Amino acid sequence: MEIALEDVGRRFNQDWIFKGINYRFVQGGSYAILGPNGSGKSTFLQLLTGNLSCSKGHIFYQEKGKPVDIDRFFNYFSLAAPYMELIEEFTLAEMIDFHFSFKPIREGLKTTDVLGILGLTSAQDRYLRYFSSGMKQRTKLVLACCANVPVLFLDEPTANLDEEGISWYLDLIRQYAADKLVVVCSNQAHEYPFCTHQIRIMDYK
Repeated sequence: MEIALEDVGRRFNQDWIFKGINYRFVQGGSYAILGPNGSGKSTFLQLLTGNLSCSKGHIFYQEKGKPVDIDRFFNYFSLAAPYMELIEEFTLAEMIDFHFSFKPIREGLKTTDVLGILGLTSAQDRYLRYFSSGMKQRTKLVLACCANVPVLFLDEPTANLDEEGISWYLDLIRQYAADKLVVVCSNQAHEYPFCTHQIRIMDYK
C-alpha cells in the first residue's frame, strides 16, 4: 500500500492549518506525525483516512501498483483514536465479533486469541460500559492492530494507559504491525520509538 501527497493543505475559513505537504507513505514504513496540541495532527490524519477533503492538493492511494479510489480506502486501514467510541451496550466478546465482521481478522487469529492478547479473557462477558478508560483504550488498540489490513492509523495511542499499558502497546506493535504502513500522531516520545520517519506539522504552517 502507498499513500502519496501532492501539495496538500487544509484550512478552516481563511486560516491554513498546514499547507504545501509533499510526502509518500509506503507499506512497511512507520511514520510519526509530530506537533503540539492543536497543531493539526488529527486533522492531517483525517485527511489521510479520507474523512476530510483537502483544501488544496491531492492524495493518491495505490495497492500493488493499482490506484485505490478514496471511497474504497476504508477497506484498507484500521484506526484507533481517543475520539472513537466503543459500543458500550456490547460485551467485550460481542464487540470483538462485531468489529471483525467488518474488518477481516489477522490470519491465524480467533476471538479467543484477541481476548488473550488483551489479557481480558475473564472479562469477555462484561459490558464495555463497565470498563475503565485504560481497558477501553487497550480494546481499541487491539481491534486496530489485529485487523488484516495493510494500513494502521494511531492517534495518541497511549491515552489513558499506565506504564504497564504502554509496554503492552509497544509489544502489540512489534508483534502485529511490523508488516503494515503505520502512522502515529503524537507529542509523546514513548508512543513512537519504532517510527523510522517523522513529519513535523509545524514545518508546514
